[in-house]
Amino acid sequence: MNGKTRSRSSVDLPPKVVASRQKTSYATPTSSLRQGTGSKTLKVPPRSPKRRSSNARKKSNGLIVYILRLLILGVGIGAIAGTLISVLNPASRIGEDKPSIVAQTTPGIVNAATPSALKLNQEIAPLKTAVQQLAAKNTGLTPGVFFVDLDTNNYLDWNGSLTFAAASTIKFPVLVAFFQDVDAGKIRLDEKLTLKKELIGGGSGDMQYRPIGTKFTALTTAAKMIIISDNTATNMLIARMGGIAALNERFKSWGLGSTAIKNLLPDLQGTNTTSPKDLAHLMHLVDRGELMSLRSRDRLLEIMRQTKTRTLLPPGLGEGATIAHKTGDIGSMVGDVGLIDMPSGKRYVGVAMVKRPHNDNRAQELIRQISRSVYQYFNKPPVTPSPTPFVQATSPQNPTNGQPRR
Repeated sequence: MNGKTRSRSSVDLPPKVVASRQKTSYATPTSSLRQGTGSKTLKVPPRSPKRRSSNARKKSNGLIVYILRLLILGVGIGAIAGTLISVLNPASRIGEDKPSIVAQTTPGIVNAATPSALKLNQEIAPLKTAVQQLAAKNTGLTPGVFFVDLDTNNYLDWNGSLTFAAASTIKFPVLVAFFQDVDAGKIRLDEKLTLKKELIGGGSGDMQYRPIGTKFTALTTAAKMIIISDNTATNMLIARMGGIAALNERFKSWGLGSTAIKNLLPDLQGTNTTSPKDLAHLMHLVDRGELMSLRSRDRLLEIMRQTKTRTLLPPGLGEGATIAHKTGDIGSMVGDVGLIDMPSGKRYVGVAMVKRPHNDNRAQELIRQISRSVYQYFNKPPVTPSPTPFVQATSPQNPTNGQPRR
């Protein structure tokens, strides 16, 4: 002004940035913004599209891994739950064989719940005739005899189904029931049984003389019942196994139609009953291992081989034979049931019982004679048919000139 020319100083102002009109170019690594007279270059860091895509890919992969982990966890929990259900619910085990009642409680036992019937082949007629002849010589005695050859199932039956007073032969089925309960885990062999006053039985045995309250192991009690025919031991086992009624039901389940306990021992009146066929059938089941495990079967037979009274079946056996047996002897009856092994390898079951006038000693001798006859019959060597002689046929000759006919 005033005619003078004022020179305008040049002032660099900061660039004005208008957000609505600002445009950023990503064409080059850097972009320039110019405003006013002055110019400045604003360098903006480039955004890499590769980095964005890699981040997105990482997020996607992480999501997939998370989903897979959830799936694996779900499958694992499902498998564990299924296994627990199948273990806790036996009904869900489709296709598995159900063990028998005996197998659940007794290892090694086979078919104890349903014992097989005594299968018989044919009666041994010559042996039956011999026994009848022996009985005919002893008037007043009524024998009941049942023998079975376990190799052939041939048998001898003379009054075998007749009911007899059991006397101490009843201890044989009681012993079988005892070992059944041992197998079932109801009784331990080393379990202590207490002698009680109401269980003391007179007659045979020494446990009756022990103080009340004396304890015996179950195995000792069972052994005394058989080996020395201890009546008190028998009564203790009957009580331990549930009483008379429980045992009678079990005898019926074995197929013993005539065997029953009516009174504790000694049963001098002969109210306890059995039959030769019942005892033979029971011994057959024991031999087959059908009522107990093989281990218990072996223990039972070992006890019965130690029976002290050996005046009935044993004297009729030959040298080298062994017998596991149990005798019975009261005034009206005497009898013996046994499993006999011969040196030849043959095994047979033998039962002989005799009703008699009171204490008639002829009954014991008759049983010994029957035992001897049976043993000798089974001990015979097998009959081998003689070979047919070879005969050479010759051509017929002419009786006149000795020349063959033409």
